[in-house]
Amino acid sequence: MTADAAPPTVPELLEGKRVCICVGAGGVGKTTTAAAIAVGMAGRGRKVAVVTIDPARRLANALGLDRLDNEPRRVPSDHLDGLGEGGELWAVMLDPKRTFDDLIDRVAPSPARAAEIKRNGVYREISSAVSGSQEFTAIEKLYELSEADFDLVVLDTPPAHNAAEFLSAPGRLTAFLGGSALKALMRPTGFGMRLLGIGAMPLLAGLKLVTGVDLLSDLTAFFTLLGGMTEEFDLRARRVEQLLHAPDTAFLLVTSAQDRPLEEAIWFRETLRRDGLPFTGAIVNRVTRPLPRGEVPLDLPADLAATVDACLADHAVLAARDAANIERLRASFAGEPILEVPDLSADVRDIEGLHAMHRELFRD
Repeated sequence: MTADAAPPTVPELLEGKRVCICVGAGGVGKTTTAAAIAVGMAGRGRKVAVVTIDPARRLANALGLDRLDNEPRRVPSDHLDGLGEGGELWAVMLDPKRTFDDLIDRVAPSPARAAEIKRNGVYREISSAVSGSQEFTAIEKLYELSEADFDLVVLDTPPAHNAAEFLSAPGRLTAFLGGSALKALMRPTGFGMRLLGIGAMPLLAGLKLVTGVDLLSDLTAFFTLLGGMTEEFDLRARRVEQLLHAPDTAFLLVTSAQDRPLEEAIWFRETLRRDGLPFTGAIVNRVTRPLPRGEVPLDLPADLAATVDACLADHAVLAARDAANIERLRASFAGEPILEVPDLSADVRDIEGLHAMHRELFRD
């Protein structure tokens, strides 16, 4: 696609897709972009689920819901008025702890084993605090919903510090849950204790005295409880990999035109290319568009006229910066689609804001 050609619309980018994963740095509008895409695709007659990771809890208000939780809730149909007919929109607010618990309930051989695992101290840390749990559960929820009867699932991903973090964290945690190396390491009478050495014992004893956590005992109990379940974790990991690489999955890169997020976007695109993931295009949010400069009205007081003129000059600088950065992004993408959303001058907090964003992405 050349710079002069009209960019495709979101429906064109998502033609034939069942999964849309919105990725990118934090603070670039991924949540509202995912919601606007979901609203628009539901308005075109599809049954859509949008999964968000939004600590500010703004999406529920924007969609006209009292609350969101870890299970899909249907958005009132009147929020799709003017966007088409026949579709359904469902929304989910990811709860990592509950998603992890639900996974254990599904793969455990009995409810009693599941309850015992969930009481384990190591499990409680993994499911609520350990690095990578949010990314792992986001992908797990995506997989769960892709197995349901939705036409399209849109995922708003956690704000990664870098591209590799989001893509690698689920695999690292799955390897931890399913790998035999760590279990061998932590066997009290085996290689693990010899590796830890006698010098580690006072440290572990002190940890137990201060925190009440018997790390070695909890780890040993945890992996004993997982006995027989590791193959299921490995199987799910392979199925998730298949889902992420499937031809009906689309990775949409969301960024702003500012320097740092744009550099992250270029890096993220290279990571997707390296890993062979199905990249579909980029959406650049909050783009400053040039304004017609013209003349400052002569009937303004001199000080106010000077202020207006300075504001116009500042705006022109920002517009030039954004245009140059988008051209740099275009050059690195080598013809891959880039959609632009202008700065809407306000945070998108309600359905009207989502509709405004929708008009830019769908050109309706």
